[in-house]
Amino acid sequence: MFGITPASAQFWQCVPYARMISGIDIHGNAGTWWDQAAGRYDRGHAPEVGSVMVLKPHGKMTIGHVAMVSGIVSDREITVTHANWSRPGGIEKDVRVVDVSPEGDWSEVKVWYAGVDDLGGTTYPTFGFIYPKSAPVQYADASGGAGSRGAALN
Repeated sequence: MFGITPASAQFWQCVPYARMISGIDIHGNAGTWWDQAAGRYDRGHAPEVGSVMVLKPHGKMTIGHVAMVSGIVSDREITVTHANWSRPGGIEKDVRVVDVSPEGDWSEVKVWYAGVDDLGGTTYPTFGFIYPKSAPVQYADASGGAGSRGAALN
């Protein structure tokens, strides 16, 4: 017998989910977002709540990954909300991401993975962060505590 799936159930991919929650209107595979954002959105290497972290295609992750920054924990740790990472088609909120780059520039990260209930063993290279033109409604922070962008790359 097959289980009954509610009509509201949906299999999410990272791209449409990140686009929906961040308001960044980019389409196509996650690994193309960085180049597509050029001239349309500010880009940089500092996380900011509401920005989208773009992981480069790497190993078995051949089309990259995008995740929206949901919180700043410290200079080297953030939380993200994303889809289709630990659980195929599933949404995960406030997942731990740690900057493991030698220079502390967010060019390499480790991401919490449900299968091991800890940071996964893989280090992922990133392009950086794409900043929305306005704060997403779900994550608007009235205190302005979203972290510093630093120099944006255009």
